Amino acid sequence: MSSLSRELVFLILQFLDEEKFKETVHKLEQESGFFFNMKHFEDLVQAGEWDEVEKYLCGFTKVEDNRYSMKIFFEIRKQKYLEALDRHDRAKAVEILVKDLKVFSSFNEELFKEITQLLTLENFRQNDQLSKYGDTKSARNIMLMELKKLIEANPLFREKLTFPPFKASRLRTLINQSLNWQHQLCKNPRSNPDIKTLFTDHSCTPANGARAPPPANSPLLGPIPKAGAFPPSAGHGPFQPVVSPSSALAGWMTTANPSLPHAAVATGPIGLVPPPSAVTTAPFLKHPRTPTSAPGMDYQSADSEHLMKRMRTGPPDEVSFPGPAHPMNIYSLDDLPRTVVRVLNQGSNVMSLDFHPQQQTILLVGTNVGDIGIWEVGSRERIAHKTFKVWDISACSVTLQAALMKEATIAVNRCIWSPDGSIIGVAFSKHIIQTYAFIHNGDLRQQLEIDAHAGGVNDIAFCYPSKSLSIITCGDDKTIKVWDAATGQRQYTFEGHEAPVYSLCPHSKENIQFIFSTAVDGKIKAWLYDCVGSRVDYDAPGLWCTTMAYSADGTRLFSCGTSKDGESHLVEWNETEGSIKRSYTGFRKRSLGVVQFDTTRNRFLAAGDEFQIKFWDMDNKDVLTTADADGGLPASPRLRFNKEGSLLAVTTSDNGIKILANSDGQRLVRMLESRVFENSRASSQPLNIKPTVVHALGSVANVSGPVAPTLERGDRIPPPTIPMVSLAAMESSRTTDVKPRISDDSEKIKSWKLTDIVDSNQLKALRLPDSMAAAGKIVRILYTNSGLAVLALCSNAVHKLWKWQRTERNPSGKSTASLAPQLWQPANGVSMTNDTSESQSDESIACIALSKNDSYVMSASGGKVSLFNMMTFKVMTTFMPPPPAATFLAFHPQDNNIIAIGMEDSTIQIYNVRIDEVIIKLKGHQKKITGLAFSQTMNVLVSAGADAQLCVWSIDGWEKRKARFIQPPASRSGSLVGDTRVQFHNDQTHLLVVHESHLAIYDAKLECIRSWSPRDTLSAPISSAIYSCDGTLVFAGFCDGAVAVFDAESLRLRCRIAPSAYITPPVGSGVGYPTVIAAHPSEPNQIALGMTDGAVHVVEPSDADQKWGVPPPQENGTLSSMPSNSALNSQSSEGPARL
Repeated sequence: MSSLSRELVFLILQFLDEEKFKETVHKLEQESGFFFNMKHFEDLVQAGEWDEVEKYLCGFTKVEDNRYSMKIFFEIRKQKYLEALDRHDRAKAVEILVKDLKVFSSFNEELFKEITQLLTLENFRQNDQLSKYGDTKSARNIMLMELKKLIEANPLFREKLTFPPFKASRLRTLINQSLNWQHQLCKNPRSNPDIKTLFTDHSCTPANGARAPPPANSPLLGPIPKAGAFPPSAGHGPFQPVVSPSSALAGWMTTANPSLPHAAVATGPIGLVPPPSAVTTAPFLKHPRTPTSAPGMDYQSADSEHLMKRMRTGPPDEVSFPGPAHPMNIYSLDDLPRTVVRVLNQGSNVMSLDFHPQQQTILLVGTNVGDIGIWEVGSRERIAHKTFKVWDISACSVTLQAALMKEATIAVNRCIWSPDGSIIGVAFSKHIIQTYAFIHNGDLRQQLEIDAHAGGVNDIAFCYPSKSLSIITCGDDKTIKVWDAATGQRQYTFEGHEAPVYSLCPHSKENIQFIFSTAVDGKIKAWLYDCVGSRVDYDAPGLWCTTMAYSADGTRLFSCGTSKDGESHLVEWNETEGSIKRSYTGFRKRSLGVVQFDTTRNRFLAAGDEFQIKFWDMDNKDVLTTADADGGLPASPRLRFNKEGSLLAVTTSDNGIKILANSDGQRLVRMLESRVFENSRASSQPLNIKPTVVHALGSVANVSGPVAPTLERGDRIPPPTIPMVSLAAMESSRTTDVKPRISDDSEKIKSWKLTDIVDSNQLKALRLPDSMAAAGKIVRILYTNSGLAVLALCSNAVHKLWKWQRTERNPSGKSTASLAPQLWQPANGVSMTNDTSESQSDESIACIALSKNDSYVMSASGGKVSLFNMMTFKVMTTFMPPPPAATFLAFHPQDNNIIAIGMEDSTIQIYNVRIDEVIIKLKGHQKKITGLAFSQTMNVLVSAGADAQLCVWSIDGWEKRKARFIQPPASRSGSLVGDTRVQFHNDQTHLLVVHESHLAIYDAKLECIRSWSPRDTLSAPISSAIYSCDGTLVFAGFCDGAVAVFDAESLRLRCRIAPSAYITPPVGSGVGYPTVIAAHPSEPNQIALGMTDGAVHVVEPSDADQKWGVPPPQENGTLSSMPSNSALNSQSSEGPARL
């Protein structure tokens, strides 16, 4: 078939889809084999229509085509077989076994025998490999995930999974252009041609023999029939002109993917396009305008007609090609924040919550008495507080002044951060909104006060209808208004609701900005930033108070609301059709209040109902799990996730807020708590200054304003960020407090002493038991993400895994130096051993990376990269055979299928495991890659090599942004060479660089801001270093066996551990030293040391101390690069090297 014929098939497919010929569309897809409709395939699989599934597949591939196809058909038939067994339909199971599965026996006879033996079991789940088989629906979903991966990897499906990008109604446009051309060729063209058929060429019949003038700016056809592509035969006319709409809003909104045909727009042919005013409005008008050239006729464009069809109420019966795919979610319940880590007392009933968009632990709250407060949840401190006050009563309307005179109480209906977190918007229950500028020292500065609506202002949001920031409000006066965020000038007013407007949901797609609004009569409307009116008019489930929200990636739309009778509804909308795609179950029959909800991670939904929090997986209508937050919640608590989904704030019935966290959130809170604790221990006395706040990224904010019961102490001041002299300058009235502080610090510096641990009774150390034969030195070591095990890779390519057991002394089962773990192996006795290259003996080639859920480990020791199952130690797959050998592995932070692999030949290969393909090869180093680190915040990959060079690569396009050689310490001349390791701090902006000659901290611009080099009692070369899990410490190992603990912010030494303290019995010279160090994922003071003699030691502080030493004080409250006191010379950090 020629390429033009192939394209014609696609045009026909699009036409059939637009005309709702559902079965015909899929039949043509199958028979032509040009486009595999994944959405249709998913529907068939989930419905269990196995015959139709195979019939559709057979249009694209056969069982024997390749290994991918064979696997696809095998998985489908195996699922059909298991479902028959699960129904106890033995006869059907035998039939499937003989007719469908027998064909695979010639390829894997053992597997076929095992499948056959399932017939002998009462329940096939008695088979170990099928013990986790759940219900039919979940099993189909799991299988579908695998099928999609196989289809995408199958070369027979390449270029068949995406519909070609062309404009909507393209076949109509081509026919219209043909008619237009035929009309131009008419000998007697009429101004209003009467075209009744497409079966013959058009020719105008002269009227009374007179030649009519050719058409000017009007389309060929005046009146266009409203319904259907082909009107009744008595009134045939040509296809209507196709115009280009000004927005992506169609039905609800078209998909954000411009490559899909049903999201596209079409441009009409020359001479057929209506005037610009019609072009920009016609596709969205609910009551289309009538052109003057055809009075009394109901004129519509093709896009307008198509839109009207898609905006029908009731269940949709049409089919559409799939929009952006929503991959099946792979998650763990541990991803959900369900553990209470903070309880905050606001003092009045909290009405609204919102986390800062960038500073993950800063929470904004508004109350029923008009107060707003800002909390640093990590330290439990309220850093700002404002009571309600009208700033300029004279500027308020008479109505508002009268309302305030009658009743002065006022509540916050909604408070929200601007997209960059620099502005706070507050909507009150009477008329006005206020905005504040949020200064990073914690101050709130008044900006705008607007008398926005008559009655209450029910919601407020920020948007960018143009390049400048705007504020959207809605209220009891049934209007929506848009204001300039800088001047307060009103830009738009939207009218059309017939009841008070309850909520707003601004959004953008395809660079088109729009607003969804809901009213208390249950109506949902959509607006563009113009004065045309609403583009959509639908009923929300429950017909009362409803809020709407998009998923974080902006591709999925949800709403949650409660009816007057207390029936709650949480639904996902099909934007293209304007219909409900999925309704979530699990609500109380009669909710005691309006249920509030939120979304997170493009994966989960949460709503407050029945005195608890209910969680859903976005792709499953049933409740995933619940949490009661240790009790004390109201019937319908309000809730809000932070941006990363690691924290969840929920209101309590006693005027408070509880902060729930997952493991990431707990680490974040612990990190902040640890900083507060360390700074309090470093302070000799409380300071009479305003408290400061350390947010998740390590910046500092100073409290201002009428703070209610907050502490005034200096224990939260990170010295490297704000010197005491600067704090004194902030408030001249407190200058007298500074001088004594200088004196106190000087005395403290003199009295401070480095903690030196030389005996085993000064710490807890455990050499992990090892019954295996000598395996050489430990070349890589890490903790599992759960903190329950330690995994080591030896120089002979063998892995060792130690697991701690749950006991009365260790109920959590986490690693500890107090109890010996078990050197674990699976029941089959298989060892986890890497492929090796005979010519490769350099242990520095070894590399290892662990999946986030601890299920798989990727590893290499000079040979192929192997993927192991951590439960069975079996090799799942191997790839990347040498040469060159892999030297470092790092998972992409957003996609576990993407791996950055550093290579021995100095390149970095970005590899997609799913499709077994190298996406791109990065070149920039001169020697082998020795370190890789991703920063999700900066969206970069940093690489380090044995050439002592750092390179920064953009994750988006993989282009090199910057490169810099690390600078040698002052004590070392010449350029550096040798292994260089890198690790990002928790703030994802500061980088720890490790070389045998020194440690260094680099900032986001790749500037060295702090360094330390071996000297005095720590003079041996550095062998390894790593951040603690909370980012407050740096642990470093040395080639003489010593271990040092540094303050992470200043790189000042706080503790030295001699090898005699953790290696027992005492050792002489020439023994092992730690080649690698691992930091526990949740215990910031525990480390594991991998030694040159093959031993592994777990080390942590003694029960009496619990922390590694005392942080060194800062001279005069500042961080000098070299303290004047000679006693500290042996442990000071150096200033940045000049580059």
